[in-house]
Amino acid sequence: MPLRVEETFAARLAGGGRQTGMWVCSGSPLVAEICAGSGLDWLLIDAEHSPNGLESLLAQLQAVHGYPVTAVVRPPSGDAVLLKQYLDLGAQNLLIPMVDTPEQAADLVRGVRYPPLGIRGVGSALARASRWNRIEGYLEHAAESVTLLVQIETAAAVENVEAIAAVDGVDGLFIGPADLAASMGHLGQQEHPDVIAAVEHCIRAVKAAGKPVGVNAFAEATARRYIKAGVDFILVGADVALLARGSEALAAKFISSADDGARASY
Repeated sequence: MPLRVEETFAARLAGGGRQTGMWVCSGSPLVAEICAGSGLDWLLIDAEHSPNGLESLLAQLQAVHGYPVTAVVRPPSGDAVLLKQYLDLGAQNLLIPMVDTPEQAADLVRGVRYPPLGIRGVGSALARASRWNRIEGYLEHAAESVTLLVQIETAAAVENVEAIAAVDGVDGLFIGPADLAASMGHLGQQEHPDVIAAVEHCIRAVKAAGKPVGVNAFAEATARRYIKAGVDFILVGADVALLARGSEALAAKFISSADDGARASY
C-alpha cells in the first residue's frame, strides 16, 4: 500500500494557533521520546550546539514518530550537502542558523529543492524520506513536504529581515536572541532593552510580510512578552536545561553544605 507524506510544520503553522515547543539537545532517542509525549506542539532537535550526527538524528526522528508532535531539525550550517543528507534521512522541517541576507536564504531554498528548481541531489530510492520509493510521486511533490525556516541571529540579519522574509520558499523566520545579543555587543544579555527592541522589530516585520515568526525565550516573562507581541511559534525550554536545573534542585533540597565531607558514592 502506498504511503503518504506526513503533515509539515508549515501546515501546522498555517492552521492557526501558536506552536509551543522545546529544544532536544541531549542526543538521546529515549529523551527525545519522553519529550515527544509531553503535550508540547513541537521539538527542535539540534545539531548545531549538540552532540548529534546523522545516525543519532535518525534514531531520534524514529523515536518521536507517531507522537502528536512535530520534529524540526537544526543542522550546524546551511551547507547544501548537509541539507541533502538531512532531508534524505527523513527530516521534513529544517531550521537553518545564521542567515544574514536574502541571498543566503535563496541559496537555502535551492538546497532543499530538486532540479530544475534547486540543487538537491536525487537519491529517493535509497532514502527514508520517500520511505524507499513507497510514497507515490515523492520526487514531484517533495518541495511540498519540506518546511524551511531560517534563523535571524545577528544585527545584519535584523537589518535585512524584510528582504529575507520576502524570499519565496522561506516558510518562516525564527529569532535567536542569544546570538543576536552577542552580535549587538550585549553578550549573555538577551533581556537587554536593545535586544528586546530588535526582536520585537523582527516580529512586526515578519508578520507584516505574511510569514510565520518564532523566537527562543526560556525566561517565562520574556516568553509571555513575545507571545503577546504575536509570535506564531516559540521554544520555552530544553531537555538538558531541565535536567541540569532539576538535578541542582534535588541537590539543594537534600544535601547540605555540612554533608560535603562525608558524601558517599551511590
